[in-house]
Amino acid sequence: MAVLDPGGRKLMAKLVSLADGVAELVRDGDTVALEGFTHLIPFAAGHEIIRQRRRDLTLVRMTPDVIYDQLIGAGCARRLVFSWGGNPGVGSLHRFRDAVQNSWPVPLELEEHSHAGMANRYVAGASGLPFAVLRGYTGTDLPRHTANIRPIECPFTGETLTAVAALRPDVTVVHAQRADRAGNVQMWGITGVQKEAVLAARRSLVTVEEIVEHLDPVPGQVILPGWAVTAVAHVPGGAHPSYTQGYSVRDNDFYRAWDAISRERATFEEWIARHVLDVEVPA
Repeated sequence: MAVLDPGGRKLMAKLVSLADGVAELVRDGDTVALEGFTHLIPFAAGHEIIRQRRRDLTLVRMTPDVIYDQLIGAGCARRLVFSWGGNPGVGSLHRFRDAVQNSWPVPLELEEHSHAGMANRYVAGASGLPFAVLRGYTGTDLPRHTANIRPIECPFTGETLTAVAALRPDVTVVHAQRADRAGNVQMWGITGVQKEAVLAARRSLVTVEEIVEHLDPVPGQVILPGWAVTAVAHVPGGAHPSYTQGYSVRDNDFYRAWDAISRERATFEEWIARHVLDVEVPA
């Protein structure tokens, strides 16, 4: 999907529809990262993955919240790689819990990390390195249960540190405020590991609030150059019910309502049918 020069070098990201971007870039069995921290969470892209009925995905996210609850409950996920999971400010993710405890709708494998471990894994992937090294995981049981966490001895000091394997998603999906027509992406406000997650991925899809002719500088901005992005889709409101600084506010009522919607399988399936799959459901 990339635009190439005559020598085969990538020049810019391609502008696509959301449906076409997901159809081309997200494949059954892929490792998929949908990143965003409180803000700029790519809900619309997650819903499109559900609509296109992708299956057997390894879902990666530092803080899987409601969009991952929806993807898990819709049967898209086989495995979850994460460092924290919950409905922020509300409580548990009931579809996540049901998949782990009861294998509904399908069994869900788990690989748990610390926030620092996940962030360092993305950095290693973005840097083209096989692993990252940090001080962490000490005193936890995670290294005994996770093959991607290993103790390592510093060759200079002899100190015992922790190595974590690089994360290289097949595709990373993020939301941002703006992109220009060459596919250069601009985001600002609370950002997490979106930049690292995109640079670590083999393919990437960025949904944006608007396409502009020029990117005016914004304090604290993060720029993803078009040559580092596979495709950009114009999706206004693509982060709802999370928020996009300068464009929308967080829908706190929805997060509270999700607890009741997702608690039972029947109410969850009805909501997905009505609001994601656009299926008429009898009242």
